[in-house]
Amino acid sequence: MRLLLVNSNTSEFVTGKVYDAARAAASPATQVVPVTGRFGARVISTRTELAIAEHATIDLLAEHAPGCDAVVIAVSYDVALWAAREMLDIPVVGITESALLTACMLGTRVGMVVFGRRVLPIYQERAAQAGLANRIAGWRAIESSAPYAAGDQREADALTLAAIDALVEQDGAEVVVLTGAVMAGVPQRLQPRAPVPLLDGVSCGVRQAELLAALAPAKPRSGSLAPLPARELVDVAPAIGAFFGRASTNNKE
Repeated sequence: MRLLLVNSNTSEFVTGKVYDAARAAASPATQVVPVTGRFGARVISTRTELAIAEHATIDLLAEHAPGCDAVVIAVSYDVALWAAREMLDIPVVGITESALLTACMLGTRVGMVVFGRRVLPIYQERAAQAGLANRIAGWRAIESSAPYAAGDQREADALTLAAIDALVEQDGAEVVVLTGAVMAGVPQRLQPRAPVPLLDGVSCGVRQAELLAALAPAKPRSGSLAPLPARELVDVAPAIGAFFGRASTNNKE
């Protein structure tokens, strides 16, 4: 099985971290192919950066998805998830949706830890779009950039554990999701000190992508996820234009 792991931002550090976690979670026979955005933000933390990342994601999928059996979008905002499902005829999973769905099978109420108050509404919107907002016990936003840098993670670990304890004690969470691609692999480190199951999206996403690929579901032929119609596109990458059955037009010619 060939699994495409898409990091829509431009940070090779993040790509390396999610690849290590994906490789640890994947079955031995699964080949994990990591790719990094060619343009856009190093770290996506605003709606505008997220909009740019949607284009970057489609660009990566058009170039690298052919020949793969499934895709994991390894950005915690599930960038361009529905567009990717419309565009491709293979399963596509987003790491936050995957973590939420997995959490719902482990506990009645889910706690969510996010890094940055500014992005909290974006995560809440994603949970609502997945139809799972009513399963969430509470949210905790941590103001720290420590997880996005290499080196000592004791500060980030302490803040995360405090948020987990608050979600359990104050909100009744029975399972906690650590959002953010940089949280890949962290639950294994913190689980011995946490009173409830901890999940990260990369591990959940990889295993769900493998499951869906093995099921080999049919591509919808009707509805909003049916194959893309023929369209003339202007000044987009040829690989993207190919998914619309047309070569793109260059306005400069």
